[in-house]
Formats: sequence, C-alpha cells, structure tokens
Amino acid sequence: MHFVVMVMTIFVVLAGGIYAARSVHSAEGFSLGGRSAGIPMIAGSIAGTCVGGGATVGTAQLAGSLGLSAIWFTIGVGLSLLVMGVIYARPLRYTGLETISQYLVESYGKGAGRFTSFSTSLGILFSAVASTLPGIALLAALTGATYLESAAMLFLLVLLYAFWGGMKSASVGGILKMLFLFLTLFVLGYTAWQGLMERPALLADKPMGFFSIWGIGLHAILNNVVSVLVGMICTQTYIQAIFSAATPRTAAIGLILAAIVAIPIGVPCAMMGIYMQAAHPELPAILALPAYLLQYASPLMGGMALGGIVLGIVGSIAGLSLGVGTMVARDILEPVMKITSEKGKLALLRGTVVGAVLLAMMIAAVNRESQILFWNYLSMALRGCGIFIPLTLAVFKPRMVSSQWAVASMVLSLGASIVAGMIRVDVSPIFVGLGTSLLVILLGIVARHRGHQQIVERQ
Repeated sequence: MHFVVMVMTIFVVLAGGIYAARSVHSAEGFSLGGRSAGIPMIAGSIAGTCVGGGATVGTAQLAGSLGLSAIWFTIGVGLSLLVMGVIYARPLRYTGLETISQYLVESYGKGAGRFTSFSTSLGILFSAVASTLPGIALLAALTGATYLESAAMLFLLVLLYAFWGGMKSASVGGILKMLFLFLTLFVLGYTAWQGLMERPALLADKPMGFFSIWGIGLHAILNNVVSVLVGMICTQTYIQAIFSAATPRTAAIGLILAAIVAIPIGVPCAMMGIYMQAAHPELPAILALPAYLLQYASPLMGGMALGGIVLGIVGSIAGLSLGVGTMVARDILEPVMKITSEKGKLALLRGTVVGAVLLAMMIAAVNRESQILFWNYLSMALRGCGIFIPLTLAVFKPRMVSSQWAVASMVLSLGASIVAGMIRVDVSPIFVGLGTSLLVILLGIVARHRGHQQIVERQ
C-alpha cells in the first residue's frame, strides 16, 4: 500500500507538469517559461530544485552521526534564498538576460563567460550527482530492482518531469511536490521525536549537544553556510528562475517564499534519520529516511511522503540539469553550431538537458558509496569560489574592475580552492578561494585607480 500511494502521488505531480508543458513551443518558453512566471511558479521551481536528495535523504543520512546540526544544509539553503530575494533578484531581473554567463560577458567580456559556463556547469552537475545517489538507492530499495534498472527508472522520471515543459513543468511539479512534503514530513518528524523521547536508551551513547544545532562547532557551521550561500547565488538554475519572473518584484517575493519553505524541511528529516539509525544501526545510513517511512508511517502518510521525496530527488535533478543544459546550449553549442531556428534551439536545449542527466548518473554510479552532502558542498564551492565576488560587483558596482583582473580572480580563486582541498590546509577551501578572489579584485581596483591618476596627470 505504501508503494501504491507513492506511485499515485508521483503520477499526480508528473501529470500536472506534463499538462503545463502544452504551452511550451520555443527555447525561451522551455528555459524561462516565457518570462511570465508568477510568485507561486517562482517559489515552486526554486523550492522544487533546492529541496532534493541532499535536503531530505542526505540530511537524514548525516543526522545519524552529527545529530540535529545536520540541518545546517537546509538552513544555509534558506538563508541563501533570502539574500537572493532581498538583494540580488531585482537588479538581475531588470537585465532581461537568460544565463549567468551572459550577465558576466556584458561586464567582463567573453573570457569571463567561458569560465563561468565551465565552472558553474561542473558545479551544478556535481549537485545533480548529490540527488542522483539517493534517487537510485531509494528506487532500488523500494522496487527490488538492480542498480542499473533503478538508474533507468530515475532517468525516465526525470524526463517525464521536465523534458517537455522545462521551467513550466519544473514550477508546477515543484508546487505540488512541496505540498505533499509539508503535509507529511512534519507530522512524521514529530512522531519520530516522540519515539526518541519514549526510548531514551537509544541515545545513551550519543555525545552532549547531539540535539543542538550548534553541535558541529562554529567553524563548521560557518564553512557550510558560506559554501551554500556563495554557491547558490552563482547557480544558473536559481538565476534562471529569477529571469523567468514576470516582474522584478515577483522574483524577489518568490525567492523569499521559497526560503520560508526550505529552512525548516531538514528538521523532520533529521529526526527520522536519528531515530532510524539509533534503532536500526545495521541499516545503511542512506536508507534511514525511506526505511522509517515504510516501517513507522501509515500507508497513506508514508506513501505520500515517499512520493514527495522521490519527486524531490527527481525535481532537483531535473532543475539542476535544466540549468546545465541551458548554459551549455545557449553559451557554448548554439554559437558554435550556428543554430538560429526556434525549433533547432529547443531541440538542442532538450538534448543538452538529457546529456547532463546521463552524465550525473554515470558519476553517481562510480561513486555510489560516497556521502550525499559531500557532493553538495563540493558543488557549491566550484560554482561560487571564482564567480561570487565578480558577479556581485557586476550587479552593484559595474565597471569597478577591468575584465582582465576579473577573469584573473575567477581562474586563480578556483585554482587556489582546489589546491587547498588537495593539500588539506587548516583553512576551508571555500575561504581560500574567496580570499584569493578578493585579493586579486582589490589589486585590480588599485591598478585601475592608478591608471586613471596617470591619465589625469598627463592631461
């Protein structure tokens, strides 16, 4: 019965997305929904992407060892959306562009666009891997299928979710998915907490502060939040949702609403993860959340929650792949292949989205035993290290730094963060990268100022 309710839940959401796809007939309609999205559609597309495998299954997986402080990923996601809604949404939407690379090309030239397309595409791809890992594991556990068969099922679900309608399908699917998750997860998370209070022996070996969100320490919290903040602000998927909004105000309110949805979602997932891993330590940590829903929830609540989680994973992969596909198609392949017809552009967009999904699944298959949130945090660092400061300057202080210095800061900061990660320095790679970017940008500003002074003196 759990499985039947889960399938029905998935069917309702997919049907809604496919119905919304009927109006998509152009590349812009596919990637931006015709730039007419209202507040619910913006909130749905963003929450539907960011509340995926990492926020649900990944949080439950990590909570068994870290306790309640595992929710800092979803807190970081929510805080990032708030910052984007309050600070970045309006100026970005006023531009009328389609990709983050196009925005940086206008400020710093083609070199900045090429680097942005490469680094952010790679970062977003790793985030899709973070949702692919629990997706395949979950489908394999629920159906008894092999890993390859489960990957094929997940691939088909992703195609049904977003292949035909792009942004419109993702928005409608995101709204419906979040309704199912909110109807079920908080009730079941409360029952998990009650179960822990009734069986204190389950937590006898846990350290002090296990139920404190500050348990992992200020340094780790700061590292996690900054990684997510910097990465999300530089993510094509969320920038794309801003560009799809009907007005700048709509974009801002949609982001703030998505933040309100995303922040608390980790708490019930963490509670169920803690309970399941304490009561059944023999269970693989990645299956803690779905196993709780099957063993301790009614068929209706558990089945709806399972359907919402599967759709969360599917929606996250679809939304992230849409971001990768849009950048690769629009910024790289379209100019090279000289495609000008709307039909050709739409076919190319759909093809690159499919390619991104397949690549994410291949990477997940090779790294099937890895931690889900490891890929999320790595993804955020790759997306944001080199781009965050130049992008922020381009939005609020355009032409403050020359294109040469901006591109140099992008390349050097990403290289510095990778080296820091390889040699395992005491400082987090994200801070090494941001520090390098800031240093190069400051040198560029000083050089520009001196150049202006010399020109004045000559005159």
